Amino acid sequence: VAEDLMYVKEDIMLPCDITFYDLITTKARGKSGPLFSFDVHDDIRIGAVDSRVEKDESHPGKIVDRKWYDRNKHIFPASRWEQYDPAKEFTKFTIKG
Repeated sequence: VAEDLMYVKEDIMLPCDITFYDLITTKARGKSGPLFSFDVHDDIRIGAVDSRVEKDESHPGKIVDRKWYDRNKHIFPASRWEQYDPAKEFTKFTIKG
């Protein structure tokens, strides 16, 4: 059942009643930046790649069973997850210094 699954992106648990379209059009933000970013990026296959340069690419999302979360919410990484709140601003986290 869909209600038994949770989608977690950037340590934010997204509710099942919100669509990806809504998150993308509202430019929803997580702890470390935008949850979904579809900007144009440099082609990493061309030229030398400097691994010291910080990227603004996001991490893949996770789909977890709600029962698993309830059993493991006191253990890392689930202990860092929090509910999505569109009004909350994450001002102390930045992508680039």
